[in-house]
This record gives sequence, structure tokens and C-alpha cells, in this order.
Amino acid sequence: MLAKKKKLSKKQIKEDKLVTTFYQAQSFYEQYQTKIIIGVAAVAVVVLAVLFYTSKVKENNLAATTQLSRVLPLYNAGAYQESIDGRPGTNVVGLAEIAENYGGTEQGELARVYLANAQYFLGNVDAALENYEDYSGSNKDLVASALAGAAACYEAKDDFAKAAKNFYKAANISKYNPQNAEYLLAAGINYLKTNDKKTAKEVFEIIKNDYKTTQTFSQVERYLAQVN
Repeated sequence: MLAKKKKLSKKQIKEDKLVTTFYQAQSFYEQYQTKIIIGVAAVAVVVLAVLFYTSKVKENNLAATTQLSRVLPLYNAGAYQESIDGRPGTNVVGLAEIAENYGGTEQGELARVYLANAQYFLGNVDAALENYEDYSGSNKDLVASALAGAAACYEAKDDFAKAAKNFYKAANISKYNPQNAEYLLAAGINYLKTNDKKTAKEVFEIIKNDYKTTQTFSQVERYLAQVN
């Protein structure tokens, strides 16, 4: 006759579960030890990669700043093609190369705006538009400048609706931008060119009401006369 099984106490059951869980965890670790180590190593690699990337961005930003300082005198002197190309054989790197090499950094993106400006002044509207729209920096004034530059390109291509839209967007990036009234005036003028007098009037009224201390304010009345 089989002996009657002794009933385990709650304490014994708990201890037995703990022992079982321990051995299961140990077994799991032994079975997947390599994968666990690789996983931990992968996390470490990601952390190091982020640190390296941050350091690299700072390094690239500094390099772009240095190169910009050398080429901007050409740009400011109106030597736009030379500022785009740089001076081969010297340490004066062109805006196109700076934007290509350091795009994504703030200074590299600043170079992109200068590049687009130079292209626009030379009449290369399509190239300028591409660079204005490729701007990816975070500086609000430059975001507005790139939008306004794109708007000027659309205006040159007789796409007045897109020009108006981009000028208006530029004026609404930051309320502290001193160019806002000019952007709004340009937006209103382009709305007029699309025969959208209602929207043009609304934009001109913003200038009249909110930008009374700007030079643009003195010009807005003659445009309002065209929509009243």
C-alpha cells in the first residue's frame, strides 16, 4: 500500500517555487548568456555612438564656422560665384562644399542659406530654391530667411500663390524677427498678383495694426488703396 503523501505547508511551497525560479533563471542565463552579453554590449555601443556623434557634430560645426569666416568676405564683396566655388589651392573653401560637407550642423546650414542667396543673385533660381527648401537648421531667423528666399524664387518663376504662402509663413516663424513686416508686405503683394484681394487686404491690415513703427508701415496705405 502506498504511503499517503504528506501535505506541503504554504512556506514549503513558497520555498520550492523560489528554488525552481532560481534554477530556471540560471538555466536561462546559461542558455542565453552569449545573447545577453551581446545585448549589453550593443547598448554600450549605442551609448558610445551617441557620444561620438555629439562630439562629431560639435567638431564639424566648428570646422564649418572656420571655413565660413574665410569665404564670407567674398560673398559680402559681391563675388558670388567665387564664394560658391571657393579658391582652389587655398584654404578658402566654397559655400557649396561647406554646405555639402557640414549639412546638418547649424553652421553648415547657415552656409546653405548663403549658398542659396548667392545662386539667387546670379540668377540660378532653381538651384537657389532647392537649397532654400533643403535648409534644416533650427535657428528661427534662418528658417524664416529660407522660407522668404524660397518665396522670392517662386515669385521669380511667376508662381505668386506659392510666393505669397511662403512669405506669410516666414512672417509667422518668430514674432521677434525684424523682417516680419517686410515679409508680410511681400506676401500681400503676391496675393494681389493672384487677384486674391480679400487675403491681401487682411495681410496689409496686419501691417497697419501691428507694425506702426516700421518703415514698411508707411508703404502699406498705397496697397490698401488697391483692395478697398
